[in-house]
Amino acid sequence: MQSRAALLAAIALTAQAAAAAQAYPEKPVRVVVPATAGGALDVVARQLMQKLGESLNAQFIVDNRGGAAGSIGAENVARAAADGYTLMFASSSVLAINPTLGAKTTYDILRNFAPVILVGYAPNVLAVHPSLPARTVKELIAVAKAGPGTLAFASNGAGTLSHLTAALFMQQAKIDMLHVPYKSAAPAVIAAAAGEVPVIFSAYPSVSTQMQAGKLRGLAVTTAKRIAAAPALPTIAEAALPGFESTQWWGFYAPAGTPAEIVTRLNREMNGILATADTRKRLAAEGAEPAGGSPSDLGAYHRADYERWEKVIRAAGIKAD
Repeated sequence: MQSRAALLAAIALTAQAAAAAQAYPEKPVRVVVPATAGGALDVVARQLMQKLGESLNAQFIVDNRGGAAGSIGAENVARAAADGYTLMFASSSVLAINPTLGAKTTYDILRNFAPVILVGYAPNVLAVHPSLPARTVKELIAVAKAGPGTLAFASNGAGTLSHLTAALFMQQAKIDMLHVPYKSAAPAVIAAAAGEVPVIFSAYPSVSTQMQAGKLRGLAVTTAKRIAAAPALPTIAEAALPGFESTQWWGFYAPAGTPAEIVTRLNREMNGILATADTRKRLAAEGAEPAGGSPSDLGAYHRADYERWEKVIRAAGIKAD
């Protein structure tokens, strides 16, 4: 009798959870973006949350919580009730890089959040000044090997993805280049285009104009696959270093323990939104490409990227500014 009662209770709870998920959301949903307003992450989040709100006939309100390398916003979500009414839209810098750079947090980035969906990724490019005698990735590696520690590369700052991408490149290619950090992408790209620093790893939108003007020569993209915006550019993996990958990506999360039915519904709605031509066009405007997939796909991708950068950071002894 007890086992029958337990079974009936379990069935009732499952039915209640399903009904709650079907009714969700019944009030506005707060979506924390652990970054200041106006950046690419914020712009994409607002566009997609508007679409999600229209799809679910509810309000998804973006709440910018910048500061402390994103940990302020992430901690806010980690401590929130796991009821689907507080979510997080964050970048790989917050999710996979900053936790290894020494940021003090009260949460576990891999355990305190429930993956919802991998939203998209922003391709990066390896580019050089035209004066550099390198038209392929292999030729660039040869130039670097001929003068260890003398070939300079520009980055957006110590500990940024552009810096870590170069560190990964040097580790896999077994070369040593000179790091010249800047305060952001804009001055780094200007320096590279002027020939002051001949090598740069940067987001495609940051270097595309200079490449089209002939001031920078794109050698390859850092993503695992070629990108739609520049299909002629090979990946670094296919050009010289098998398995190489460095990508800025965006993930959608809920606090750990959020009902699976709610996570599943959010994932289903977001997959539908990411498949639309309008959304693809909006992402392309920010130099991004849509991803999608299941919550477990995001979980696996997140863990792999976290472990990748943890190894790179420890091996290179990198610390943030």
